[in-house]
Amino acid sequence: MFSVQTYTERRNALKKAVGSGLILIMGNEEAPMNYHDNTYRFRQDSNFLYFFGISHAGLAAIIDVDSGEEIIFGHEFTIDDIIWVGPQATLAEQARMVGVYRTEESSKLSERLKKSSKVHFTPPYRFDNMIRMSEWLNIPTAQLKEKASIELIRAIVALRSIKSDEEIVQMEHAVNISREMHIIAMQLTQAGKKEYEIVAAIHAKALEGGGELSYPIIFSVNGQTLHNHYHGNTMTEGRLVINDSGAENAMFYAGDITRTIPVSKRFTEKQKEIYNLVLKMETESIAALRPNVQYREIHISANRIMIEGMKDLGFLKGDVGDMLAEGVQGLFMPHGLGHAIGLDVHDMEDLGEKYVGYRDGLERSTQLGLKSLRLAKELEAGNVLTVEPGIYFIPELIDKWKAENKFTDFVNYEKLDDYRDFGGVRIEDNCLVTENGGKTLGNSIPKTVEEVEALRG
Repeated sequence: MFSVQTYTERRNALKKAVGSGLILIMGNEEAPMNYHDNTYRFRQDSNFLYFFGISHAGLAAIIDVDSGEEIIFGHEFTIDDIIWVGPQATLAEQARMVGVYRTEESSKLSERLKKSSKVHFTPPYRFDNMIRMSEWLNIPTAQLKEKASIELIRAIVALRSIKSDEEIVQMEHAVNISREMHIIAMQLTQAGKKEYEIVAAIHAKALEGGGELSYPIIFSVNGQTLHNHYHGNTMTEGRLVINDSGAENAMFYAGDITRTIPVSKRFTEKQKEIYNLVLKMETESIAALRPNVQYREIHISANRIMIEGMKDLGFLKGDVGDMLAEGVQGLFMPHGLGHAIGLDVHDMEDLGEKYVGYRDGLERSTQLGLKSLRLAKELEAGNVLTVEPGIYFIPELIDKWKAENKFTDFVNYEKLDDYRDFGGVRIEDNCLVTENGGKTLGNSIPKTVEEVEALRG
């Protein structure tokens, strides 16, 4: 938990930005796996954490912008609760730790909301909160998203997008735990092992760091499937495995790192060619980070590097500018270059990407790859984002484009036949935009061919 001053200043800044009305910040409830008392791991809402800092289920809070009043609503632990979960600080005690000096029973929240002529709320993403808010605000659940307060969304995005020095400390901690997860994966990956054996070791490192996973582990020899959460394959010589995994530290800040590992002790020459091209895309993109530069332009520059490299390797032919304009690069990198990261691995995505990663006058593309770019707008000092280029050989996509005679003037489909079992390469780091450029967070994580092979033994 940060200091009283931190949470107080955050709420004061929010009041100033919103201007008037009543702000409702919903916490999360427990979510049962298969019956009431057997729950998934509890994760507090990130907006609640940012402004109120308390990680307990069943809480909600209001900020009266006009009067300045702040109240946290919830239930006190009963003796029956304490028997099962142990002694707990009272709600009032917890509230004082974040600078809030009034608490009330949850049942009183609906009365307070009904008395207000203007309630600001963010789009709910959990169904239990949707039901409660629908009843309290007399808004059908299907309309809650469209009725959410744009003023509040914009104010939260503006505040949370600029990370403070104390937040950067937490994010570097999360990256350093993630570093240990990736080093153990590089050390343990071996032909004949199941993917889930390595996944278990990765998860253990997250727990050893005092936190948890910031998202489900992606660890697969089928790296061409971008979000592959199946871990049942047996690793074999000559394959590549993508490890996309990150830790959430005890303060709930996320790391999101990707490395690509040869199952054999060394990369093949064919693998090195693609790997080093992706590495060039990543390092030059990081070098391009600075305030006032559109991340969309850095994404496009990374794709230009890829097209030039794939042309040199014989996969593509023709004019690089024409290929870039027409979207040929989507065949090899059908995702965006990166996204904002912070308390959420895709930071503030519940508020809407059009507010977090875009702005008025900057619309999302429909082109494969570019349409998946979650962060496109101008960068600001204090932004933290991922830089994660990749090159993939997706047989189903290759077959589709070939059958449609798509880009036959540019794509050497015959050469692609020899790469159908290649998989993919992705390299990802978490970076801070500074006043003068960019900085990769955390201690160095092996990523050159030589560094990765050195850990392979």
